[in-house]
Amino acid sequence: MAGNSFGNLFKLTTFGESHGVAIGGIIDGCPPGIELDLEAIQAEMNRRKPGQSAIVTQRKEPDEVKFLSGVFEGVTTGTPIGFVIENSNQKSHDYSHIKDSYRPSHADYVYDKKYGLRDYRGGGRSSARETASRVVAGAIAKQMLKNVKINAFTSSVGDIFIDKPYQDLDFSNIESNDVRCPDSAIAEKMIDRIKQIRKEGDTIGGTVTCVLQNVPIGLGEPVFDKLHAELGKAMLSINAVKGFEYGSGFCGAKMKGSEHNDLFNIDGSTKTNLSGGIQGGISNGMDIYFRVAFKPVATIMQNQETINKDGEKVEMHGKGRHDPCVVPRAVPIVEAMAALVLADYLLINKTYS
Repeated sequence: MAGNSFGNLFKLTTFGESHGVAIGGIIDGCPPGIELDLEAIQAEMNRRKPGQSAIVTQRKEPDEVKFLSGVFEGVTTGTPIGFVIENSNQKSHDYSHIKDSYRPSHADYVYDKKYGLRDYRGGGRSSARETASRVVAGAIAKQMLKNVKINAFTSSVGDIFIDKPYQDLDFSNIESNDVRCPDSAIAEKMIDRIKQIRKEGDTIGGTVTCVLQNVPIGLGEPVFDKLHAELGKAMLSINAVKGFEYGSGFCGAKMKGSEHNDLFNIDGSTKTNLSGGIQGGISNGMDIYFRVAFKPVATIMQNQETINKDGEKVEMHGKGRHDPCVVPRAVPIVEAMAALVLADYLLINKTYS
């Protein structure tokens, strides 16, 4: 299986399956001498882990990170950073009913056709549990970035949206509620909606907005390695993501150039920021902001028609512990992937500038 690594100079390779002994990763290219705040890394893991509230999956995993190499006395050594996260609360029997059948909108069918076999216990490598390793690497990348601020938040659940621009939101409120929405009134509506959906045995999607501030000018390359292209790739690699837009996004397609152009201030900043902090594929020092769309979780607690490995039509009913809405737990994953992209481009900029 190819495609288990992300990044160029700051590179993460992940390994492990949802119901295996452990998951983990190797970070190659992390510079030496970075004093790591291990508690901050674990705090990021706690934001992503299952069982943290009533509106997420009730699988109980401590998600404690164990570093095997590359860190000595809390400081990076410049050698590969190896780490593991043990799996401790698997219930593989919850998946016995899909051993020979394919869940609608899951990777089951294509895995079987591509590889000739599949790990049906939680989806194996296609499980969102793999993203825990990304959060570890992203937490380290954040500590490399120093002055850069990365804030992601839930901006919609179903048809419930924050109707304010991000500049009017207080990011310190993101962690004040279970859905990770900085608008408390909207957050209550989102939580009620998710609880209602769970009672119905269904799931619902939503969006995560991410804002990157104090990004230095000059990150990104002007042709194939545009900064927004790599951010898009990073976000679209996250489980359940169906869309990515930055800056004015699709709304910009409705505008005239005279409306959309960001006019310059004398210091090189711009009066508006419809470009989303990136011009010609290169960061311009303004805020980078983007939105990521997540589909409803595919496993629902309702009867659905599907097929088995013999091509026969069968009926399936979801079992086990699943998120009714993946968006609240996706917030730290979005931040982590953004941090990985910025850390990689920061090293590329230093190498080739």
